[in-house]
Parts: sequence; structure tokens; C-alpha cells
Amino acid sequence: MSADALIVGAGIVGAACAAELAAHGMRVEVLDAQRIGGGATAAGMGHLVVMNDSPAEFALSRYSRDLWLQLAPRLRARDAFARCGTLWVAADEEEWQAARAMQKAFAAQDVAAQLLGAAELRACEPALAASLAGGLRIEHDSIVYAPTVAEWLLTQSPHAANIRVRLMTPVASVDAGSVTLASGERIGAKHVIVASGLGARQLVPSLPLQPKKGHLLITDRYPGLIRHQLLELGYIKSAHHAAGTSVAFNAQPRPTGQLLIGSSRQFDTTDPAVEMPVLAQMLQRAARYLPVLPTLNGIRAWTGFRAASPDRLPLIGPAGEFAPGVWLAVGHEGLGVTTSLATAKLLAAQIMASAAPIPVEPYLPVRFAEQVAHDPS
Repeated sequence: MSADALIVGAGIVGAACAAELAAHGMRVEVLDAQRIGGGATAAGMGHLVVMNDSPAEFALSRYSRDLWLQLAPRLRARDAFARCGTLWVAADEEEWQAARAMQKAFAAQDVAAQLLGAAELRACEPALAASLAGGLRIEHDSIVYAPTVAEWLLTQSPHAANIRVRLMTPVASVDAGSVTLASGERIGAKHVIVASGLGARQLVPSLPLQPKKGHLLITDRYPGLIRHQLLELGYIKSAHHAAGTSVAFNAQPRPTGQLLIGSSRQFDTTDPAVEMPVLAQMLQRAARYLPVLPTLNGIRAWTGFRAASPDRLPLIGPAGEFAPGVWLAVGHEGLGVTTSLATAKLLAAQIMASAAPIPVEPYLPVRFAEQVAHDPS
């Protein structure tokens, strides 16, 4: 018997969608060309953060972070959930004023955010550079190991009995009501959902998704060296770069005692190789904020690709002109882990024709349809 919903992609977004639809009583089949939690899910930092770059980004990330905090008590030790908080650090007076503005915006939306002066910042995180002007602590931000959470959602969540997973099963095409595998097998389903990140471009070539390459490095174990996820306030500016290479300081304390160091963005390559000049630039930037960094032992570096839409918001809902009859949950860029649970709620509400917990309009794929219609290619 065919499934009620067939999801292409077993990363954190696809897994969250599967668990949510299964909770509504649907029989769900999930297909992935590789493994559970591969792709961008395995490559990313696993941060769970409220971001306020736009009202729509704030609404989605804040709602989803709340969902993660509700889910956290059910996760296992191996899922490495930690409510470490995010500490945005200001390098100078201009960034300190930006921190003050961010705190005011968060307070207006009842998001706990605490300003730290220079002395308070040093007391909070002694390893940070003494020259920093201050910081903003978002206390309920968290981290998680997303690949194992994806596995939990698909195989051990409360309604996982309604989910069937087929791995090493590449999909060749999708349409309203069915998918065709690379093997030629055709599988029917009432609802077909594409949640395969950049892989969605092979199935729906007209999607306005662009790859953003990023580098990460993880160190040996240095327990207690930092306690919060650390981000420079310049990170927001670097995330807006639309060409070339940019780097920003981002350091995360893993529950193992290791430090995960980022971040970089590149638009001009689809080569997955670690590029030493980019990695060096990223680490040099990080050392300005964390002077001890050059003395630490880095044990592994890797890259991944974020799937970015033109307005930096995901596409959640009917594919419309892109692929009539198909649903989309793609384009999350660097917030796929953070916003996965909210994405699943918004998608399920649309599929079930029920009220959504937050407005869905900013994320609907139709917002790009006119652009595609006028694209001569």
C-alpha cells in the first residue's frame, strides 16, 4: 500500500517533517540517497539560535528554538543537547551599540537577553580577548548533535512506527503523487515532499537555491575553556555577503570538551575539498577573539554546503509552478537545524489544512514564482 506522505531527504528537516506527519497519523516513507543525517545535517554546527535578521527569520527561529527546548528532555546523551547559551561579542563601540539594539529588540519579544560590559564579559569568558567592548548573552540558545537527533526522530520518536526509511535509495524524479527512483521503481504517495537541501535542485531544477560553502574545524578536548557558543557581531554582516569569500568568528563548546570553530562562506565553488587558505583566514579571524586558539590542537577540518534562497528564508509549502502537486521544505541556509522542528509544524499545518502556529506566508515558495516565470532560461 502506498504511503500517505513520501519524503525525499533524511536530514534533520526531512526527519522532523516525517515525525510530525507521523504524529498526525500519516504513514510516512522517507527516502535518502545516502544515510540518515548526512549532507548539511552532518556538516553543520548544530546550533539552536534565535536570529533577528528579519521579522520572518525571528518568528521561525524563535518558535523552533522553543520546540527544541520542549523536545530536549526526551533526547539521549548521545544527542549532545546543551543549553549553553549564545554570547554575541562586540569588538568595538559600534558593535556594542549593535548589541544594545539587539537586546532591546529581543526584550520587546520576550526573549531573554543580557548585556555584558567589558569586565562582565571577561569574567564570563576569560579566554576571550581582553580588548573586546562587551557582549550580549542569549541564555536559552542551545546546541545539539543533529545527525543522531534525525535518527531518533525517524526511528524512536513516539510515532516512529508510522515511518519507513529507505537509505541508499536515490530519487530520479518527483511529481504529484509519486517519485521515480534511479533504479526505475515508481512509488506512489498522496503527498510528495522534497526536503533534500541542495539535492532538491536535481529534482526541481528551477528552484532558486544557491550553494554556500562553509569550513569548520574541531579541536582536541579542552574542557571548560569556553562555556557559551561565541559569535562576533560581525557574523551578521558576513552572512549577507553575496559573492566571494567571507569569514567570521564562531566558537562552540561541545559536550565532549572539544571546541568547534567556524565560520566561512563561499559562493564561487562547489568543490567540497578543504581549502587551506580559507581555513587559515577563518582561524586567524577566530584567534583575534580567542587568543589561545593557535596553541590548541586541531584534529579535523571539513566543509559543507548550505542551501540558500535569495531572501535567506526557507521554502516551506506547495512547490506550485516549480513542481505542481509537490511540497517543499528546503532552502534553510545555516539555520536548518534550528528551524527544522518549526518547518515540520508549518508544513504539516498546510498539508492538513489546519491553522499554522505562526504565519506561513513569508516562507511560501510562491513568493519566487514570478521570478521563475520571467527567467528566460
